[in-house]
Amino acid sequence: MISPMDVKFAVIGAGNGGLAMAGYLAYRGFSVNLYNRTYSKIEGLAKNPYINLSGSIEGSGKINLATSDIKEAIRGTDVIMITTPATGHYELACLIAPYLEDGQVIVLNPGRTGGALEVYETLRSNGCTKDITVAEAQTFIYACRAIGPQSAKIFSVKNEVALAAIPATRTMEVIELLSEAYPQFTPANSVMETSLNNFGAIFHPAPTLLNSGHIERGQTFEYYIEGITPSIGQMLEKLDSERMHVAMALGVKTISARKWLEESYGAKGDTLYEAIQNNSAYKGLTAPKGLNTRYIYEDVPCSLVPIASIAEELGIETPAIDTIIRLANIITGENFIEKGRTVEKLGLKGLSASQIIEFAQTGDLVAATHRNVEVVAL
Repeated sequence: MISPMDVKFAVIGAGNGGLAMAGYLAYRGFSVNLYNRTYSKIEGLAKNPYINLSGSIEGSGKINLATSDIKEAIRGTDVIMITTPATGHYELACLIAPYLEDGQVIVLNPGRTGGALEVYETLRSNGCTKDITVAEAQTFIYACRAIGPQSAKIFSVKNEVALAAIPATRTMEVIELLSEAYPQFTPANSVMETSLNNFGAIFHPAPTLLNSGHIERGQTFEYYIEGITPSIGQMLEKLDSERMHVAMALGVKTISARKWLEESYGAKGDTLYEAIQNNSAYKGLTAPKGLNTRYIYEDVPCSLVPIASIAEELGIETPAIDTIIRLANIITGENFIEKGRTVEKLGLKGLSASQIIEFAQTGDLVAATHRNVEVVAL
């Protein structure tokens, strides 16, 4: 097995997260290739391959390569860290499928809901027969911003981030492989756990859509503290309840959004609205400047749609989630169900709850499809 200190990385995407991640890995002494679809964005790095870091991490790192050639970017690397928005995961999987090498690990940072499943299924449907592990982080490890074409500011680094692979039997191998670079990664039971503990699905689309009038007028307001009123808080509670219902049907360990706020920020309240209002970390965070935001265009198709689609496959009703998806479709004129991560795109169509769990554990769709798991009522 490769020594964790000798891992060679490819970082896909030179946006806020990608620039920070590539800079950090290079600063730590790892070999890093940085890929971006648009060459002009990384042209400076191709000529002068140094990324400067500020904030929680101060220093600079020299990357091995900056390129817009995906084949060149991933050739000979051990870990492919994808940092692009979740809406780009499908296209990237199609793009890299012909060039993957046996033993490579793909990590989605983060996967949102169903990211690893979508990439895994896309590689298979595109004829990739290499021995590849696909993993996803529950959330991005940094709060960061690119502050220049060769500079990134890392505001904070999370102490712990859950990660799971498909097949789940390889999760600990991935954790070990990343341990020198990112000891913060901890194992989740499966990609269903990382996918269904996606709290962005609860906190992003609904408050944005239900405050669309204020946002379109260009009115500056605090997104969480002012944008989430008691009635909107009730809506978030319903969304969260439906998310947990799906998780429980799959035997996935989960907590409520209110409990997550308490564990993550120490913010308590008898209701989700009260917990949000008591979260000092949310104070001062302003709303998006327009409706063309990832809170809608990423979180609806890549967070809410897969939860609703899995729920429908399992015979679970999700009226609140369905309402927000429909509202997003009407307001934007998009069809997020058609564009989003449905069970067909995740490779889960026709599977029962027990078969979905089996597939996440083994990565073997044929075995999962034909496995008859006897459910015993206790």
